[in-house]
Amino acid sequence: MKKKIIYGFGAALLMVGLTGNANATAVTFFGEDLTGVGGARTNSDAAATAFLSNLSGVGTQTFESFSTGTGVPLALTFAGAGTATLTGSGSVDDSTAAGRWATSGTNYWAAETGNFTISFSAAISAFGFYATDVGDFGGELSVTYAGGGSTTLNVGNTVGSGGSTSGSVLYFGFYEDDPLKAFTSISFINPSSVDQFGFDDMTIGTFEQVVPNDPVPEPSTVLLMGLGLAGLLGYNRKRFKKNS
Repeated sequence: MKKKIIYGFGAALLMVGLTGNANATAVTFFGEDLTGVGGARTNSDAAATAFLSNLSGVGTQTFESFSTGTGVPLALTFAGAGTATLTGSGSVDDSTAAGRWATSGTNYWAAETGNFTISFSAAISAFGFYATDVGDFGGELSVTYAGGGSTTLNVGNTVGSGGSTSGSVLYFGFYEDDPLKAFTSISFINPSSVDQFGFDDMTIGTFEQVVPNDPVPEPSTVLLMGLGLAGLLGYNRKRFKKNS
């Protein structure tokens, strides 16, 4: 059974339009399991673990506090990280008949063929989620987030026609380590006119809650390291001439 997992710097970045460092890209995490409803989540769980290991004290929305059938606008609470409002297409569901299913508890957000948007009460810098039954009818999922501009990330799910992709599960997460790239909304884009997706365990984090495992050195640190290395090389060169 085909499985894949990808996570790294800018793995799914398509376009950058936010203010800040133009050379910086989102750090993305992706894992997918084509195992059917309720199947093994080896790759998706690994991606979720890797993503969450870069965050501290973040909040996750499981949709368990809502009654099935609840639609938009939906007021979301991410304990420890803030609140948000979900608008667009879809409703809270607990059925597995269509290949969509909950990755925790029994409830999830069932997205219809249209798009939906989550607007946050305060700017955030990290977002991750599980998605089920993506791509069995050719739908490709992308995420657009907005701050000073907009950035679109292609999730990169497997595209098929029923079969092995029905009931599949994936995890996608990303964070920005530049405070100027904090964002205020997320839009889920589904270009298919027939594909319907399920979403669960959405996690958000503020810039202060992003704690990278392997942070990139600050430019000043790199400069000091370079000056120190240059001084050491110069000292060794002078000593070599003196000995000669």
